[in-house]
Amino acid sequence: MTHFLVTDDNPDGYKLEDMLKLIRKDIFVRTTKIMEDSRPEAQIVLDNNVKILGLLSKAIAKAEDSTSILQKSFGPSREGQPRIGV
Repeated sequence: MTHFLVTDDNPDGYKLEDMLKLIRKDIFVRTTKIMEDSRPEAQIVLDNNVKILGLLSKAIAKAEDSTSILQKSFGPSREGQPRIGV
Protein backbone atom coordinates (compact mmCIF):
# COMPACT_ATOMS: atom_id res chain seq x y z
CA MET A 1 0.00 0.00 0.00
CA THR A 2 1.27 3.46 -0.87
CA HIS A 3 0.90 6.33 1.54
CA PHE A 4 0.84 9.24 -0.89
CA LEU A 5 -0.10 8.07 -4.39
CA VAL A 6 -3.54 7.40 -5.82
CA THR A 7 -4.50 3.72 -5.47
CA ASP A 8 -7.69 1.76 -5.03
CA ASP A 9 -7.12 1.95 -1.28
CA ASN A 10 -6.14 5.64 -1.40
CA PRO A 11 -8.37 7.34 -4.02
CA ASP A 12 -7.61 10.76 -2.56
CA GLY A 13 -3.85 10.38 -3.02
CA TYR A 14 -1.65 12.41 -5.32
CA LYS A 15 -0.68 11.64 -8.89
CA LEU A 16 3.03 10.86 -9.10
CA GLU A 17 3.77 13.94 -11.17
CA ASP A 18 2.03 16.17 -8.61
CA MET A 19 4.15 14.75 -5.77
CA LEU A 20 7.32 15.21 -7.80
CA LYS A 21 6.34 18.82 -8.57
CA LEU A 22 5.87 19.54 -4.86
CA ILE A 23 9.30 18.08 -4.10
CA ARG A 24 10.86 20.05 -6.96
CA LYS A 25 9.31 23.25 -5.64
CA ASP A 26 10.67 22.62 -2.12
CA ILE A 27 14.17 21.94 -3.44
CA PHE A 28 14.03 25.03 -5.64
CA VAL A 29 13.10 27.23 -2.65
CA ARG A 30 15.91 25.74 -0.55
CA THR A 31 18.37 26.13 -3.41
CA THR A 32 17.65 29.83 -3.89
CA LYS A 33 18.51 30.41 -0.22
CA ILE A 34 22.09 29.21 -0.70
CA MET A 35 22.85 30.78 -4.08
CA GLU A 36 24.89 33.63 -2.60
CA ASP A 37 26.82 31.44 -0.15
CA SER A 38 30.34 31.19 -1.57
CA ARG A 39 31.62 28.53 0.81
CA PRO A 40 32.76 25.38 -1.03
CA GLU A 41 30.30 23.16 0.84
CA ALA A 42 27.39 25.40 -0.10
CA GLN A 43 28.48 25.42 -3.73
CA ILE A 44 28.62 21.62 -3.80
CA VAL A 45 25.12 21.41 -2.32
CA LEU A 46 23.93 24.04 -4.82
CA ASP A 47 25.39 22.06 -7.71
CA ASN A 48 23.84 18.83 -6.41
CA ASN A 49 20.44 20.50 -6.03
CA VAL A 50 20.57 21.86 -9.57
CA LYS A 51 21.30 18.35 -10.87
CA ILE A 52 18.49 16.90 -8.74
CA LEU A 53 16.09 19.54 -10.10
CA GLY A 54 16.97 18.47 -13.64
CA LEU A 55 16.39 14.81 -12.82
CA LEU A 56 13.07 15.63 -11.15
CA SER A 57 11.96 17.54 -14.26
CA LYS A 58 12.73 14.49 -16.38
CA ALA A 59 10.85 12.24 -13.93
CA ILE A 60 7.85 14.60 -14.01
CA ALA A 61 7.79 14.45 -17.81
CA LYS A 62 7.87 10.63 -17.70
CA ALA A 63 5.08 10.49 -15.12
CA GLU A 64 2.96 12.91 -17.17
CA ASP A 65 3.59 10.77 -20.25
CA SER A 66 2.36 7.67 -18.39
CA THR A 67 -0.74 9.50 -17.19
CA SER A 68 -1.44 10.65 -20.75
CA ILE A 69 -1.05 7.11 -22.13
CA LEU A 70 -3.38 5.68 -19.49
CA GLN A 71 -5.95 8.40 -20.11
CA LYS A 72 -5.89 7.96 -23.89
CA SER A 73 -5.89 4.17 -23.81
CA PHE A 74 -8.24 3.43 -20.94
CA GLY A 75 -10.07 6.65 -20.09
CA PRO A 76 -10.48 8.01 -16.59
CA SER A 77 -9.79 5.69 -13.71
CA ARG A 78 -12.86 4.20 -12.07
CA GLU A 79 -13.03 3.93 -8.34
CA GLY A 80 -12.18 0.43 -7.20
CA GLN A 81 -10.84 -0.73 -10.58
CA PRO A 82 -7.30 -0.23 -11.87
CA ARG A 83 -6.91 0.85 -15.49
CA ILE A 84 -4.06 -1.63 -15.94
CA GLY A 85 -2.62 -4.40 -13.84
CA VAL A 86 -4.43 -6.27 -11.10
